Amino acid sequence: MDIDTRLLRYFTTVCEEGQLTAAAGRLFVSQPTLTKQIRRLESELGVTLLRRSREGVTPTAAGHALATHAAQMLESWEDALRATRQAADTAGGTLRVGFSGSTINLVGLPTIAEFGRRMPGWQVRMRQNNWVDPTSGLASGETDLVLWHGPASLAREFATAVLGTEERWVALSVEHPLTARESVDLADLLDEPFVAIPQESGAWRDYWLGVEERGGRPVTIGAVAHNADEWLAAIACGQGLGFTPESMRRLAQRPDVAFRPVRGLSPSQVGLYWLRDRPATPAMDAFIRSCRETIAVGANR
Repeated sequence: MDIDTRLLRYFTTVCEEGQLTAAAGRLFVSQPTLTKQIRRLESELGVTLLRRSREGVTPTAAGHALATHAAQMLESWEDALRATRQAADTAGGTLRVGFSGSTINLVGLPTIAEFGRRMPGWQVRMRQNNWVDPTSGLASGETDLVLWHGPASLAREFATAVLGTEERWVALSVEHPLTARESVDLADLLDEPFVAIPQESGAWRDYWLGVEERGGRPVTIGAVAHNADEWLAAIACGQGLGFTPESMRRLAQRPDVAFRPVRGLSPSQVGLYWLRDRPATPAMDAFIRSCRETIAVGANR
């Protein structure tokens, strides 16, 4: 029987935390998504792994046995990955970098050329996140690094190389009355419908809806988009507004979408991220240095 290692990682984290909410926060996924994945694992194994109560969750006898062996297996798998990457570092290879939306536009030929100078014989493979996997392939091992705009709190969940900060703006249809203003207040947007990313994206969905700054005001969802193109199209069609990095206005221009600065909305942090339990390889370090040499973010542009 083949089991996705991501399911095992989710399960062991729940056992360590004893609560689905805490485990979801640590894994940077939504609680419904985590619950769904645990049930998927139980279904594949044909056993009940967790006993749920008001106080939290505890493993059943079967769950306890799996947790013990899964932790050892995941540790062995990480050792295998490290050995594989170290061997590849001496012979050339491919560095896999994930990204979301317009962040890919930050990386161009100067970055790749600088990386090639630092790591001769190596290539960079860029992988776009589909907004359903909140780790952009880090948890599954499909990526080595990810380039994100996000909250500063990401540094608590992931190892981080910060590149800079950038203001969050609002994107809206050019037909929207607020385009008559040079900037808008967050308070003016609270009752507007928003184009959201999927619930499976976990904390990312709340961040790009500005939930923390809304002071408890609920969000009206006008549409749900699964990638940047869908998101822009929904905004252009007047289905809702959306918060976005300021750089989106020059990196993803459309004649039917306008961008305005927002007063009262915290900026996003731009950086490269990787799993804390996976030490950076020489290739990862080289790419981080290359980005710092060639990418200008926010006020440093």
